Amino acid sequence: MNDIAGKLKKSARGQVMPRQVEPLNKEAFADIDHTEIRWLGSASILVNSRGTVLMIDPLLEGFDMPLLFDMPVKPEDIPRLDAILATHIDNDHFSRPTCRDLKAVCREYHAPQYVAEVMREEDLNGIGHDIGETFSVEEVKVTLTPAEHNWQNDMPKYSYREWKKEDYCGFWLDTPDGSIWTPGDSRLLPEQLAMPRQPDVLLLDFADNSWHITFDGAVKLANTYPNAQIICIHWGTVDAPDWNTFNGDPAHLAKSVVNPDRVHALYPGEAFMLAGTIRK
Repeated sequence: MNDIAGKLKKSARGQVMPRQVEPLNKEAFADIDHTEIRWLGSASILVNSRGTVLMIDPLLEGFDMPLLFDMPVKPEDIPRLDAILATHIDNDHFSRPTCRDLKAVCREYHAPQYVAEVMREEDLNGIGHDIGETFSVEEVKVTLTPAEHNWQNDMPKYSYREWKKEDYCGFWLDTPDGSIWTPGDSRLLPEQLAMPRQPDVLLLDFADNSWHITFDGAVKLANTYPNAQIICIHWGTVDAPDWNTFNGDPAHLAKSVVNPDRVHALYPGEAFMLAGTIRK
């Protein structure tokens, strides 16, 4: 039985958050004989697939909102990265301070075309991709999946450019041990309900917000892929109880989906093992 409730607590202002943090050590970045997934807080993910080490949307410093816990690792303590993947430009996904401070240990940065342009302006090795494009990082194949999160078009402050749908993406990772999919920050799209196959692990933002998937949308997506293990992301990290974008409750999600034991509220830094489903 997956005891989600036992891994949660309430913040001083009543926000659901992880009960503890598991700090990372160098072994998290070492050669291993399987694939591990670690949620680091917010939407940040570390994937170590048999020694190929990737980070998705790392946000380890430079927060513009107060935090509910300390990050499980600091940039200066990360020994190596094969690549960083950024789903979109928002600073809680493309953290410029984090990415700059990882430049010495990260080989390459991948993102939608516009975000890669901005990365290069920051003197990072930004490699741009189109939606639907596939590339490889060692033995991990990565495909950009569609997303819709161009909320900036509704804000005069950001009217210096037209924000296009293709400026935002999700990432589908095919590892030697199975598939991992993060749809990214996105409204629910028909294409997301018709993926060619079921992911083994779904990294799910379940924020009940109109520019995110909404809670009902998250349940629909989860139930479309009823055998996918679900790792909850984009919750319990920033101290913002009045912002629905950061206030998901993993226990509430688990009660609302089929096969609820597959919903996981990881401690920040905790390893989730993906093994035994070798892909050809």
